[in-house]
Amino acid sequence: MKQALVTGAGSGIGAAVAARLRGEYEVIATDAEPGPGLVELDVSHESQVAEIVGDIDLLVNVAGIGSTTSAPETSLAVWEEVFAVNARGTFLCCKYAIPGMIERGGGSIVNVASVAALVGLRNRAAYSASKGAVVALTRALAVDHVGDNVRVNCVCPGTVDSPWVRRLVEDSGESLDELRARQPLGRLGTPEEIADAVAYLAGAEFVTGSVLVVDGGLTAA
Repeated sequence: MKQALVTGAGSGIGAAVAARLRGEYEVIATDAEPGPGLVELDVSHESQVAEIVGDIDLLVNVAGIGSTTSAPETSLAVWEEVFAVNARGTFLCCKYAIPGMIERGGGSIVNVASVAALVGLRNRAAYSASKGAVVALTRALAVDHVGDNVRVNCVCPGTVDSPWVRRLVEDSGESLDELRARQPLGRLGTPEEIADAVAYLAGAEFVTGSVLVVDGGLTAA
């Protein structure tokens, strides 16, 4: 059976992705917070990534953290922390997964970015910039490794009803009703809907370098 590694699998989108892939893949579910069925992995630490990310057929980079401030209100420490997880973490996992994929004859990587990488959202300066980096990295990797039979794609979710989003709502003083109201479909997405998009890209053999937006119409409005 093929092997998949999912980061940020402790809850929300990551947990849904791990559940969606089980059966088709032997899933290594990782998270920065240890828990039942989880391998502890802080994606911002190169030594940990190098030890855990090895010979896999599919990598799904879900691990990420948010921020809820404008640029003047964002401390350098917060900026660097957000980039360390969202951008550096994605880079490190790809860096250490790709050589093994090449040796195995190919593989697939699905990065999870955000609509915040594509449109301006208030009070998301560091988060938006870090997810923009994920989109750009996805395209660069796809071009670099198309000849190695390694496909690299990206999902950009809109606002998803997850523990992570609920924490952001608490931090920013926003409400779930406000977030629902900005979605043209009138509701938030579910982790399972994002997991379906990830599963599609994981197996879509004629797709690489693509950014799949799953956002309830937010970027179209």
